[in-house]
Amino acid sequence: MDVEDTSKVNLVSKEGDSFTVPRKVADMSELVKSMMDDADDDGDEAKEIPLPNVKAQVLRKVIEFCEHHLEEPMTEIEKPLKSQNMSDVVQQWYASFVDLEQVLLFELILAANYMDIKPLLDLTCATVASMIKGKTPEEIRATFNITNDFSPEEEAQVREENKWCEEA
Repeated sequence: MDVEDTSKVNLVSKEGDSFTVPRKVADMSELVKSMMDDADDDGDEAKEIPLPNVKAQVLRKVIEFCEHHLEEPMTEIEKPLKSQNMSDVVQQWYASFVDLEQVLLFELILAANYMDIKPLLDLTCATVASMIKGKTPEEIRATFNITNDFSPEEEAQVREENKWCEEA
């Protein structure tokens, strides 16, 4: 068990940047954990795990999350979300952590999914859900820069067909 506590793992980003982290931090990723288990035959040497789908900037954030999560685990996120404000849903550190530009937030979602880090995936997806919660389709389109590809007639037809959704 002592070996596990002191062993290091080198996580290598898409750009080839290497991040040395403790094994317990790396093990938060089910992908990395399974790759480590496969490579666990050769001694004390730090293992190198390539993550070709994760940019260095995003990997830095993933590592920051994992390190903090080991020190202070995130509270379970209630579903459906009780608030649009993430600090009402999770501890303040986590709410601040996901207060990011949309592009980085979506890259974090992709990285959390690829690396199989459930708490990070839950947090980032809940953040997107909070951005949608209580908004009209027009407001959601504006928030995420989505162009409406329906003609006014098609949109009216879809609204009519789904009127029951809004009545509930």
